[in-house]
Parts: sequence; C-alpha cells; structure tokens
Amino acid sequence: MTDTIDDKPYVRPDVAGFLGFLNNVPGPKMHELPPPAARQAYLAMKDIADQPVGELAVNKDLVIPGPAGDIPARLFDAKASREPGPAVVFFHGGGFVIGDIESHSPFCAEMARVLDLPVISVDYRLAPEHRWPAAPDDCEAAARWVATSPEALDRSITSLILCGDSAGGTLTIVAAMDLRDKPAAVPVIVQAPIYPAADTSKIYPSYEQFAEGFLLTRASMDWFNDSYQADVAHMRGSPMAGGLAGLPPAVIVTASLDPIRDQGRAYAAALIAQGIAVTFREATGNIHGFISLPKAVPSSAGDIAGYLAALKTMIAEAEGQRVMAQAAR
Repeated sequence: MTDTIDDKPYVRPDVAGFLGFLNNVPGPKMHELPPPAARQAYLAMKDIADQPVGELAVNKDLVIPGPAGDIPARLFDAKASREPGPAVVFFHGGGFVIGDIESHSPFCAEMARVLDLPVISVDYRLAPEHRWPAAPDDCEAAARWVATSPEALDRSITSLILCGDSAGGTLTIVAAMDLRDKPAAVPVIVQAPIYPAADTSKIYPSYEQFAEGFLLTRASMDWFNDSYQADVAHMRGSPMAGGLAGLPPAVIVTASLDPIRDQGRAYAAALIAQGIAVTFREATGNIHGFISLPKAVPSSAGDIAGYLAALKTMIAEAEGQRVMAQAAR
C-alpha cells in the first residue's frame, strides 16, 4: 500500500472515522487548557480509545531514586518469577507535558505479554513545571536503576531494551546515547522508538503536510515545545544533533499521517548509514498516537502486533549476540 492516492494521503476508513469525530468535538483543544487539565483530559481518553490492561501476573508500583527526588514507575510482567534475562524500560509519550504510567498502561501490559519480558514504565517529570533536561535526566537515572536493582524488581536483569512513543521515543534515543557514552551496569541491546521526534532542529515536509486535522497538530506541537524548551542544538534536546555511531540496533515505527513522520524516517536512515541494524516499519494510513488507539482505530491492533513481532525478533538476535560475546571473553 502506498501512502498516497492521486496525490492525496491514504487514510484508512477507521482512521477517517475517528478523525471525523475528533475534529468535531466541541470545546477547547487540549493545548488550550492549563497543563493539569490537559493531563486529565488525555487520561480520560484512555478508556474510550484504548483496550483494558488485561491479565498480568505482576502489576506493581515502584519508586526509583532520581536526580531531583523519587521517580514513580510500574513493573508489568506476565510471569510472577523469571530466570535472568532482558527487561524493557518504557518512556510514555505526551509531548513532555501530558501522559503518565496510567495513560500507557494498556500498551505496556500488551508488550509484557507479547515479548514475554518484564516492562518497567517510567513516570518522568513533565514540563512546564520541570523543563528540559528534567525528563532525560529522569529517564537516564531510571534505566541505570533498572540495570542494578534485581532486589527491588525481584528479577535479575542481563540487558536493557529502551522503548517509548512520541516524546518517549525521543527520550528512548537520548537514553540510548547517554548509556552509550557512559554505560550502565548491563548493556542496552535494542532501542525501539515509536514515532519519535528525532530531529527538531529543522522543518521536514511531513510537518507541513499534516499540520492540521490528523490528531497531532502544529498548534499542539508549538505548545509542547514552548513548555519543554529543549536546546535543539544539543543531542539530549534533538537526538540527531549528536553522533549516532555506537548506538544499539533499532526497531523504529512511524505513522504515515504524522507531522513528525519524516523525523523517524530520517533517524532510521541515519542509523543505517552508520551500519547499525535497523528494522523500520511505517503504519500506512494511520496517525500519530496509534499505540493508544486500538479501540478507537481497530486497525491499529495490527500495527502494534507488527511492531512487537519485529521487536521480539530483534531482542532475540541481540540477546543471543550478547551471550555469545560474553562467552568468548
């Protein structure tokens, strides 16, 4: 399926139905609300747009010591106990302003079940109360803590997979860079950003093409950026401002109707140019935020399943290589 038909972007029927509803909802838009009210509105959408969390053996709140106080987190696991192995550290989306553990709990639970791995979701500090670099500082600290805290997790961790969507996808890349430059107690074997803002230093074509009417708008992105105030000349503010050599293999997914689509494409291409293994997927005809929309946009379930299948394969390969390299020492 191409992403255009007669020079118009292809929009899936269920996506078109959802956008028709969303774009005609009366009242202020989320970016027109104060941040606390916007967070409540975003969370309220979860039960309408997303599936239930479902069954898990472990759904446990954690507290991670951070650079400016405790960082809330949650452990999702389909098994009550495990042999030593990898763990996923997840950073939620929401433009660095909205979103939390609850808003992304259905996806984290599904990831834990499909990957058959523990998933630790991190509730990093949000802007504008805590501007850049508070979020990357918390995410780096959380990833390092997971690598060294088997007692708190009741699981022995051999390696890390970093994952997140949107702003969390950006934080995934930044954390991978931080742990490349100063390694944690165990290695990061895979980075798996979902529709990340990988290069906010310039305007890509998709930013203009999908600026209005496709859930994530230019006005909301301006609000997020004004709230976060990242230094886009710094790799922790705009990851592609930094060097990519030495980063772990990647699974990257974009949405074809997303204003930040081209940033994800560019990041995948730049990694490939460095000789880094990349699995790239694009959800053709779908919109930004689809991992939290499988009830509102049922076809998103296929995109989620495809992403998790690709990620499971990449993790198996990377963990196998890690074990062989360790044995060869």
